[in-house]
Amino acid sequence: MNAESFQIIFIYFLIHLNSFVSVAEITCRDDTGQPVDWFVVYKLPRSRVNQSTGTGLEYMYLDSSTEGWQMSKHLVNMTKGAVGQTLEQLYRVYKSNDKNCVYFIYNDAAPEMKYDRYHGHAKGILLLDKTQGFWLIHSVPHFPPFPEQGYGWPSSARMFGQTLFCVTYKYSQFEEISKQLFYENPHVYNLSLPDAFQPELSFLQAIANGSCLTSPPWKRRTKLVSAGGQQFQSFAKYKNFGEDIYAAWLAQALETDLLAETWQRTKDALPSNCSLPQHVYNILRIKLPGSVVFLSHSDHSKWCVSQDYSRQWTCIGDINRTYGQMWRGGGLLCTLNPFIYKAFRHSVLLYRKCIDG
Repeated sequence: MNAESFQIIFIYFLIHLNSFVSVAEITCRDDTGQPVDWFVVYKLPRSRVNQSTGTGLEYMYLDSSTEGWQMSKHLVNMTKGAVGQTLEQLYRVYKSNDKNCVYFIYNDAAPEMKYDRYHGHAKGILLLDKTQGFWLIHSVPHFPPFPEQGYGWPSSARMFGQTLFCVTYKYSQFEEISKQLFYENPHVYNLSLPDAFQPELSFLQAIANGSCLTSPPWKRRTKLVSAGGQQFQSFAKYKNFGEDIYAAWLAQALETDLLAETWQRTKDALPSNCSLPQHVYNILRIKLPGSVVFLSHSDHSKWCVSQDYSRQWTCIGDINRTYGQMWRGGGLLCTLNPFIYKAFRHSVLLYRKCIDG
């Protein structure tokens, strides 16, 4: 082989190596497995108004390319769907025992474990390397399964609606994310945190070791920027905050009245609140494209939007408007993204005003 031929082969190798590295970057992935900066999945409840009962596995999908809700051709328990495609990266890391990656999985209702009321009412997954990764915030109990079991959707999460919000971040953002999680005090049930990620991610290690916040302030707000440049604001509270995060903090901090959709099937659910300058109203009925209508009582998702179309805040998280969860850690991720706002705001079909008007 002459020098010229070797040079051509070497250049060819570098081109394809760079292509492989690009494809292999840890990122949120859409329904076709392609990288996306962020996505939202709204898993539909089994019971719907004026419609035949669904399977409890259908879902609406939203990212910057769809610009609105689209019914997925997949079911949420399929590995070909957006959630399955995204978590497949976790299973590859687990199977290869890759020491160049971190995964951090938390859920107060972890699979195969008793419900944990001591830790925060928080659910999510981190997967990252020294380049980038994703933070998937969701409302799904008993999810995901332990990595050695592969992808699956719990039967307990088929009846009610659920939300999953995935955002891709560069590595530099995960130190801030780990600080937010320290405030949320999540129940971690599976993780891999190699020494190479210390001290940047020391808060993740502290959480895993059972460390807790010991002094105020009991809440933390920070700005995050996705890998694609989308701006977010993260709100996280520790249990000692002792207030409804939606009414006492979120609405006031964002300076907007909020329409809130959270779990209302408990006796200690909080009513709509008009006692503060910015109000919070409980959503009663949701409508999604294709005449999909369901009651809030059939929905386990946690999100809120500005009532006023001029404000356009949307927040998605993992904590409810209940008295008991005033004393639990948790948080929400908020954005002014117009596609996300339009999708959720137009989904509000009916909400409850305050008793005093």
